[in-house]
Amino acid sequence: MGISYASASVEETQRLAALLAPALEEGDVLLLTGDLGAGKTHFAQGLAAALGIREVPTSPTFTLMSSYEGGRLPLYHFDLYRLDDAGELDDIDYFATIEGDGVSVVEWADKFCEACPEDHLLLDFSVRSDGVREIVITSAGLRGEALLEGLAQRL
Repeated sequence: MGISYASASVEETQRLAALLAPALEEGDVLLLTGDLGAGKTHFAQGLAAALGIREVPTSPTFTLMSSYEGGRLPLYHFDLYRLDDAGELDDIDYFATIEGDGVSVVEWADKFCEACPEDHLLLDFSVRSDGVREIVITSAGLRGEALLEGLAQRL
């Protein structure tokens, strides 16, 4: 099962995140893939706001991971774009963090598919020729399926 969501604005991308946020629990992982400028960071910003986090996330391209607290759950925002080897994931405590006490958003997750957790939602962002962002959401594992089914009911 998968869902396709068309977003014509930053606000619509953030609305998708806001619809997903109430169902999220500790240890949930959202894998984001897609081209530069397709809306991945805007989604993370919408998710942070919906979780009650006041700080506005920026892409952690150079820091590789940023954490945000002060909301219903901590948000861990990874950007794997600059990593060259899956072994570098240990250097940023990737595995311990995604299994931890918050929600993890992982941009460029497709670079290291072997490091993706069994349970997750995958959001693939693309930009259509008319400028609309197309976000295709699929799931893996029981928890991922439950999140996807819940999101489908809220859309």
